[in-house]
Amino acid sequence: MTRILLAEDDESMRVYLARSLERSGYRVTAVDRGTAALPLLEAEHFDLLLTDIVMPEMDGIELAQKAAGLAPDMRVMFITGFAAVALKAGRSAPSAKVLSKPFHLRDLVLEVDRIFQTEDQHGRL
Repeated sequence: MTRILLAEDDESMRVYLARSLERSGYRVTAVDRGTAALPLLEAEHFDLLLTDIVMPEMDGIELAQKAAGLAPDMRVMFITGFAAVALKAGRSAPSAKVLSKPFHLRDLVLEVDRIFQTEDQHGRL
């Protein structure tokens, strides 16, 4: 089963996203900040890091950069209401998709599905 680590500081959004992804067949571990995600990335395997960009303590871009060192094969997708933040020079994560809020849950699930379908076509997981 595909495992997703969700880092989202807004509790209602975190619960909503996790439930939607779980209903679509993904196994989701959800945390409320980037600093809570790091120990999980060190201890467990995840296929996708789905992270908000703007969070307290550690933003999603910094989290993705640190995650790339811990799990270089893991995919990254940003969710944000501040899309321009993702475009700052020198602050990017490899292979990252950005989904801007507001979005329909169907769109999120389609994007996550698309990430793993692309991998399957190339023989990677």
